[in-house]
Amino acid sequence: MKVIFTKDMPGKGKVGEIVEVSRGYAKNYLLPQGLAVMATPGKEKQIKLELESMLQRESIEHARFEEMSAQLEGAEVHIHAQVGSDERLFGSVTAADIAEELSKMLEYSVDKKDIEMEGPLRQTGSYTVGVNLSKDIKPKVTVVVEQ
Repeated sequence: MKVIFTKDMPGKGKVGEIVEVSRGYAKNYLLPQGLAVMATPGKEKQIKLELESMLQRESIEHARFEEMSAQLEGAEVHIHAQVGSDERLFGSVTAADIAEELSKMLEYSVDKKDIEMEGPLRQTGSYTVGVNLSKDIKPKVTVVVEQ
């Protein structure tokens, strides 16, 4: 039975590929899970159009992320915090705090999960953190924690 994958299946195929699979595998697993659809001429055209539009959207998004990366690379984010003795902070600066400041700077919502840091920042100083904009675009930003 020929099916068209709607999601990537490691070892089986990628989105949009037409693959011959056993009837039971298709009817009992792929089709009910929404991982594939039956291959018909109409579905082939529809999937091809969807893939083209998806690739176009991804290229536009990639260009936008490249532009944001150029803005972010080497940029400094200043975060003010209350400081106690030995320049230790009351509390800490977290990925959420950094993401909030970057969102203001870029006018794009940066998620706290996209911030790569070893742990919360608990002292004043300058730190380098990574920002995951996409799979291959990861600019480095300097975070300056000051009193």
